Amino acid sequence: MNYQKVINEIYQTIHNQENIGQVASYIPELSKVDPSNFGVCLRTIKNEEFGAGDWQTKFSIQSISKVLSLSLAYKILGDSIWKRVGVEPSGNPFNSLIQLETDNGIPRNPLINAGAMVICDILISHTENATNDFLQFVRKICSNNNINYSESIAQSEKATGYRNIALCNFIKSFGNIENDPATVLDFYFHMCSIEMSCQDLTKTFMFLMDNNFRTPENERVLNTSQAKRINAIMETCGFYDESGEFAFKVGLPGKSGVGGGILALHPNEYCIAIWSPKLNKKGNSSRGMKFLESFTTKTNSSIF
Repeated sequence: MNYQKVINEIYQTIHNQENIGQVASYIPELSKVDPSNFGVCLRTIKNEEFGAGDWQTKFSIQSISKVLSLSLAYKILGDSIWKRVGVEPSGNPFNSLIQLETDNGIPRNPLINAGAMVICDILISHTENATNDFLQFVRKICSNNNINYSESIAQSEKATGYRNIALCNFIKSFGNIENDPATVLDFYFHMCSIEMSCQDLTKTFMFLMDNNFRTPENERVLNTSQAKRINAIMETCGFYDESGEFAFKVGLPGKSGVGGGILALHPNEYCIAIWSPKLNKKGNSSRGMKFLESFTTKTNSSIF
């Protein structure tokens, strides 16, 4: 498979089309990003790397980070985390409060905002310094000590995150947040602000694609069963209330973020990351969704 040729062809086709959608302006710092940015990077099981466009430019990965915090919590606590967060698709927007009322404060899955906050709470309770320890975890699995939070984006989210503040306090009222909501929210906003390039993302997510992945210290991140379950959650819940559409059209486990990034992977074959800041009505990158649908069609590489 000539991945570089396929990537270049799809990239040029989509680049030449109208760049539709809207940048996530409800987080003021994200509205400052150039909406014309467009990057793609693919990394194979053999560690071959192929890129196009702005694939080495860093951006705020936002909710893609939720997979990483979930992985760290799963590594630390194992299956006990599922007592506090479910594994079902929500069918509702990522910041919905509705289901928390009917489900007694147990979020439907760990990739919606409410579920990610519970995971943040778990990490605060089981690490010395969750904000620092999470960053070190990401740096380790990516083998890149230059990955950092964006303080300006974290503070921008904090200043305007009224619904997230409501979500966290609402979960607290059901007893499913153990720590101070302000502490949980501070970690949550920093986690979402972490900046990576498409290249960084494909390196970081190798641990979910390659069963033989080891950190520089020769450690496994997750066992095979845990990695399988994280991939299953990405497949069914990674794109909020557009997850079914993504599975139908693309057919890969993946996760999106309102910074315009999408990470998807084919176990034992490749990781692919796309970044384009303009989002569709569901909050997913418009160009990213188009690219991945075309890519899995041309390469015949859906998991189904």
